[in-house]
Amino acid sequence: MELYCLESDLAVRAQPDLNILCDDRVLQSLLTIEDRFLPQCSYFQRVQKDIQPYMRRMVAGWMHEVCEEEKSNEDVFPLAINYLDRFLTVMPTRKSYLQLLGAVCMFLASKLKDCRPISAEKLCMYTDNSFSPRELLDWELVVLGKLKWNMASVIPNDFVEHIIRRLPLPTEKVVMVRKHTQTFIALCATDDRLAMNPPSMIASGSMGAAICGLQLDHTDQRLSRDNLTDLLAKITNTEVAPGERKKNTAKGLNCSLTATLNLSRRISCIMPVLSAWIVRLPSFGLVCTFFLERPDGFK
Repeated sequence: MELYCLESDLAVRAQPDLNILCDDRVLQSLLTIEDRFLPQCSYFQRVQKDIQPYMRRMVAGWMHEVCEEEKSNEDVFPLAINYLDRFLTVMPTRKSYLQLLGAVCMFLASKLKDCRPISAEKLCMYTDNSFSPRELLDWELVVLGKLKWNMASVIPNDFVEHIIRRLPLPTEKVVMVRKHTQTFIALCATDDRLAMNPPSMIASGSMGAAICGLQLDHTDQRLSRDNLTDLLAKITNTEVAPGERKKNTAKGLNCSLTATLNLSRRISCIMPVLSAWIVRLPSFGLVCTFFLERPDGFK
């Protein structure tokens, strides 16, 4: 009883393991297996008949709002999006079930990454009870089955610490670079056009965008755009097997960096509009549910 009374509500997280982060074999293993957890095709063209790209963006935005509100681990949102994309790659889904699917993916990702997972009841609350906890639990089994229980996906966040420790960053700027990188990764996760890019490329592009945005290249020429692109390519470039293509070439990283920067500019342009919508509308979950269930197909 005394121990229970002394428990704290603060989540205790493990400290980074330097033996893992400083071992090149770990990074190489991540690079080797990352493609296994990517969507294998553009599911809007080949699989999904009822779901359009902007519907996926709306649900991804709602999922991000929920993760922010719950102060979830930074890995929860990108991992949930990975589950969402992989499920939609193999299972035709009606648009009226898309928000339920998003909630299930957050439910599973939270179980894997959070010290205190989001409950089924709370997720239902965020959708204004448009479905029941029982439905969410039933769909959890469906998603697990379709993903073949392969839930430990490699996501861009897995590469962040490995890259940070191999870049010549000022010690006092590491925390800021990490935070900005995680923000860019979350923004990339909301864009379906980046869903099939390797996580290492998303992580490298986000890291580059964060460093350029903080103007660290002004104090260290090694972090200039061209030098940084080459350095990131060197860190994440590996031969998986003889005869296979090299992943994350300098050209690919440069494209990823450019795409991430362009994405951040687009987001900054539409943020005033989104803020106005959020102020006017009492519940983003309700709005998402309303659009998903409209008979005129989001028109």
